[in-house]
Amino acid sequence: MSKLSGLGGRLYRGETSIDFIGKRRRWYALSGLVIIISAIALGTQGLKLGIEFKGGASFTVSKAGATIAEAQSAIKAAGITGESIVQKVGSNKISVQTGALSNAESNALQTQLAQTFAVDINSIDTTSIGPSWGKEITHKALYGLFGFIIVVMLYLALAFEPKMAIAAIVAVIHDVFITVGIYALVGFDVTPATVIGFLTILGYSLYDTVVVFDKVRENTRSVTSVGKVTYSDAANLAVNQTLVRSFNTSLIALLPVASILFVGAGLLGAGTLKDLSLALFVGLATGTYSSIFVATPILAQLREREPAMKALTKRIQSRAGLTSRDAASDSAVASTNVLGEAVDTKSNYQRGPRNQPKRKRR
Repeated sequence: MSKLSGLGGRLYRGETSIDFIGKRRRWYALSGLVIIISAIALGTQGLKLGIEFKGGASFTVSKAGATIAEAQSAIKAAGITGESIVQKVGSNKISVQTGALSNAESNALQTQLAQTFAVDINSIDTTSIGPSWGKEITHKALYGLFGFIIVVMLYLALAFEPKMAIAAIVAVIHDVFITVGIYALVGFDVTPATVIGFLTILGYSLYDTVVVFDKVRENTRSVTSVGKVTYSDAANLAVNQTLVRSFNTSLIALLPVASILFVGAGLLGAGTLKDLSLALFVGLATGTYSSIFVATPILAQLREREPAMKALTKRIQSRAGLTSRDAASDSAVASTNVLGEAVDTKSNYQRGPRNQPKRKRR
C-alpha cells in the first residue's frame, strides 16, 4: 500500500510519468483489434434477442432434478419445430423459450411439459409476447440510447468544450460496441436487463471520462499564456494525476459486479442476473480503459490541430533548439582559445607545481 501511495504521489507531481498521449497509436491499434473481433462476432453470430424483443413464449417449470434433455424431448413431443432455447435456472427450475406460438401450440407444449416433469399444469409459469410488442420495446430501447447520447453531448459541450464532448462520445460508442460484440461472442440473450446494463455503463464511462477531462481543463487553462509545455504534455500529466484514482474506483466497482457474474450467475445459477452482470462487468472495464487510453488522446489530437496550439508547439520546440545550441556553443568555446585555435583543455587544468624564482642575497 505504501508503494502504491508513493507511486500515486510521484505520478501526481510529475516525477514519474507514463506517456499515454505520445503512444496513442498503440492504444488505437489495440482498440481497433478488439473492435474488429466484435464486428466479426456480430456479423457471423449476431445477437440472440430475448423474447421481449423478438416476441415468443416462455415456460418455466419448477421441479427438483429437472434436466435440459427432458425439456427438449417434451418440446419435440409437442410438435414444436421452431427455434427454442432451454436453460436451467438454479437447481430446480427449467426455462423454455420458443418463438411465437398459437394458442393450440402453447397449450400442447404446456401439457407435454406437465406430463414429462410430472407436475401440475397450473404450476407452470407461462408468458407470451407478441412480435409487435417486441418491436415496440426495441424502438424504445434505441430511443433511450440515442436520447442519452444527445443529452450528454449537449451537457459536455456546455460544461466543458465541444471537442471534449466529441472525444467523450467516441469513447462511449467504443465501449458500447465492444460490449455488444462480446455479447455476440459469448451468446448471452439480450433482454431488457441488458439494456439497463448498457445505460449504466454509459453513465459510468462518462463519469470516469469527466473526472479526467476536469483535470485536463485545469492543467491546460493557461497553457498558451505560460508557454512552458504543450497541450499534449499537460493532458498527459492530467491522466497520470488521475490514474490511481481511476484504477481504485474501477476496481471497487468491478469486485461486486464480478461476484454477481461469477458467483451469482455461474455457481448459483441465477440466470436472470447474468445478462445485467455481463454488461456491467465488460462495460466498467472498457469504460475505464477508454477514458484513459481513448478519450484523452483523441482530445489532445483534436486540440493540437488548432492554430494556437500549433504556434505553442513551435515556440517550445524552437526554445528547446536554442537551449541545445547554446549548450553546444558553450562546450565549443571551452575547447578553443580567444583566437579560435583548438587547445587541450585537459592539460590546462592539470598543472604542475609552480617554480618560484630564487631571490639573490645582498
